[in-house]
Amino acid sequence: MQNGDVSNLETRLRIIEDTLAIYELLASHPPSADTGHAAYTETVYMENGVFDRGPNLNGASGVAEIAGFIKRPEHEEAIQGGLAHFTGLPLIDLRGDQAVVTSYLMIVHLDHEGTPRELANHGTSQGYRIHRAVANRWELERHNGRWMIAKRTLLPIDGSDMPRNLLRRGLEDLTGTTQQNATDDGASS
Repeated sequence: MQNGDVSNLETRLRIIEDTLAIYELLASHPPSADTGHAAYTETVYMENGVFDRGPNLNGASGVAEIAGFIKRPEHEEAIQGGLAHFTGLPLIDLRGDQAVVTSYLMIVHLDHEGTPRELANHGTSQGYRIHRAVANRWELERHNGRWMIAKRTLLPIDGSDMPRNLLRRGLEDLTGTTQQNATDDGASS
């Protein structure tokens, strides 16, 4: 095997390892939020991290304040009410020791006012309600071999331009296209 081949394999392996580590980081967020595991949150956000929930919800700056969200009595009340977070498969844009990740998050909770329904082989349930779907942008940095969250932006998908632009930006960053370029390319084929 030539030196160039080894270098290429090492680069490809690094990309795979980084991608899997980022998948794991993002996949761990729903269980940590749904169990109130603030200590976990403290280990994955950078000390000066930012948690931005858009213009209509309060956010947080600094790891202690971010972890404080999970420690709130209101969050515990939501957990006891059947809170569950679901993430979509993320788009990962690796940039050396930085990465930008774009994904969806859906927040659901037990529908306490729902009519109990039976599902064969799965029991009876009152069902769940979708509380909110949001667009996520995660800005990550590698520190001491670990991916950590520098900034997380969550915008409710409400038909406005802000979440749409966040999602579009994730696609454009990843592919190097813009909406205009994509339209032009489609027209010329």
